[in-house]
Amino acid sequence: MSPTPTLPQLSDRLFLADGGVETTLIFRDGFDLPLFASFTLLSNAAGYQALERYFRSYIAIAQTYQVGLVLESVTWRANPDWAAKLGYSSADLVEINRQAIALLQDLRQAHATPQTPIVVSGCLGPRGDGYVPAAAMTAEEAAAYHRPQIDSLREAGADLVSAITMNYVEEAQGIALAARAVGIPVVISFTVETDGHLPTGQPLGKAIEQVDAATERAPAYYMINCAHPTHFAEALPANAPWLERIRGLRANASTKSHAELDEATELDAGNPAELGQQYRALKAKLTHLNVMGGCCGTDERHIEAICQACLPLAWAHLSQPTLTF
Repeated sequence: MSPTPTLPQLSDRLFLADGGVETTLIFRDGFDLPLFASFTLLSNAAGYQALERYFRSYIAIAQTYQVGLVLESVTWRANPDWAAKLGYSSADLVEINRQAIALLQDLRQAHATPQTPIVVSGCLGPRGDGYVPAAAMTAEEAAAYHRPQIDSLREAGADLVSAITMNYVEEAQGIALAARAVGIPVVISFTVETDGHLPTGQPLGKAIEQVDAATERAPAYYMINCAHPTHFAEALPANAPWLERIRGLRANASTKSHAELDEATELDAGNPAELGQQYRALKAKLTHLNVMGGCCGTDERHIEAICQACLPLAWAHLSQPTLTF
């Protein structure tokens, strides 16, 4: 096994990420995504072109502000249990993961520059519901379950895998162990409820510390996603050592709880400018935070507002002249 490669976002540079792909495709573009599975669009021309347009919109923002970009593959639902509900086989999943990474690699080849490096991340989602930690696995079971998708994403050429919307610690731990076993960098992104705790009730810091202890710090870094900054800002104690492990944030546009979002029939896009300022405020506590994207309800407006709010901080940290907008 070759050494795990170094990721360009493990630096002080600002890297953007995309927004809420599923909510954008459903509410703005009018696509039907059964079971929230955006990978279903890879198989038809109209869907594939919509995905290209979606990712290019974020590439344009990154190029405008000359920052890096992490592109996340549309494979959040491309694991066996969810795929079976949609009628896809294990062989189908290998091809789906390959196509999803190939799309991002093609975009990188066409658009990456030294000023705008592009990182291709293979997205892993939870085996079960993203909000409800039912039928929890052991770490060993989670490693065995997610290993085939990690293998296929690595073989397809992903730079790393990112486990998004993890809601209990054993699944995150298993994914970290499986990724380490095959030598691909892994990022763990936890989701939290309105009290800043995981849906299991475990404090975020305890979850990060538990995964790190059980995996010898296998994750390259941690993220928080699918929660609004107001849900967890007060749950980040100043100067706690584990805060240094959080490098990424993909917040929701809405302040609604997970239960409220599940029942929503209309998109709550929140306030992009306010969200940008909330990211800027979080940077005071999360000193290593430099990968900034969005989750449910966010789109290009939110990501540009986040970039405008936080890029001056990144330049100041690098002792560069502060940009004005």
